Amino acid sequence: MRILISGVCGFVGSTLARAFVDAGTGHTVVGFDNFIRPGSESNRADLKHRGVKLFHGDLRLASDLETLPAVDWVIDAAANPSVLAGVDGRTSSRQLVEHNLGGTVNLLEYCKLHRAGFVLLSTSRVYAIAPLANLPMRVQADAFTLDVSNPATVPTGISAAGVAEAFSTQAPISLYGATKLASEALALEYGETFALPVFVNRCGVLAGAGQFGRADQGIFAYWINSWLARRPLKYIGFGGHGHQVRDCLHPRDLVPLLLQQFAAPKLSAAERIANVSGGTASARSLRQLSDWCAAHLGAHSVGVDATPRPFDIPWMVLDSGLASRRWNWRPTTPTDAILEEIAAHARAHPDWLDLSAPL
Repeated sequence: MRILISGVCGFVGSTLARAFVDAGTGHTVVGFDNFIRPGSESNRADLKHRGVKLFHGDLRLASDLETLPAVDWVIDAAANPSVLAGVDGRTSSRQLVEHNLGGTVNLLEYCKLHRAGFVLLSTSRVYAIAPLANLPMRVQADAFTLDVSNPATVPTGISAAGVAEAFSTQAPISLYGATKLASEALALEYGETFALPVFVNRCGVLAGAGQFGRADQGIFAYWINSWLARRPLKYIGFGGHGHQVRDCLHPRDLVPLLLQQFAAPKLSAAERIANVSGGTASARSLRQLSDWCAAHLGAHSVGVDATPRPFDIPWMVLDSGLASRRWNWRPTTPTDAILEEIAAHARAHPDWLDLSAPL
């Protein structure tokens, strides 16, 4: 089987490429990247050494895809992953749409041409912000947790297990979330219209060694690298207590799921969407992450800025029960192992923040 990965030299794309090669399944892995993200160049040599054939190309330019070889499956791992993209002054809203939505269209046209299957790595940020921001919360062990004592206050699609696929995707969901939700819809329509196998995997926070050192590209890696380097850190919003919670998933844990999807029979469009995350077992608050850092990396002070940020929510844990039932899938890398892996990489690359997130 021939697999094409977009954004192959990004953190997620490169991790998946290595995992496919290391699994020894015999699949041919190729990929392309535009190398505009600081740090992506660092993955080129290792991937070439593993036999991954690399192409330079910009997903926004349809002509750049014309030279790519035909494959059986495409994994779309290229995106601007920041919920603040288009509004933070770093990128424009047009650039965001061109990358995340226009790029998906170009990949779908490539799939149509070559009769290839398509997997979109989507995000938990397709879920509606307003009801998430107003979920009933209580603080337990320095972390927000869902208060289910009054079921009438808990919206449909939410449970103690997390946010399920039935939860609202009604705007506002941020410009970033909107580009991913629109990409989901287009991917499923292309699949139905042109008889292409398509899957949408809504991922929780992806984390691991070598993730680029910006908070909007992965809070776990950013926090650990910054802590080890004794860079300034702040608890932002929610009273400045650091109680906000996110789940955690290593990208390589997606590979067993992807291999099953590659071999899956015809499914309906609704059956092709699934949450994938580490779930409640993986979830950590910033305060809990700081406690882990203090125990493993030494003391460091964290500042406070209680000013709310756009699109921020107190608790985001995806319920992957559907993926577990449908695919017998569950993550295998515990959160502590992910944090230890990030810390080991940070120790070995003390300049990683400067390399992957220059000011």
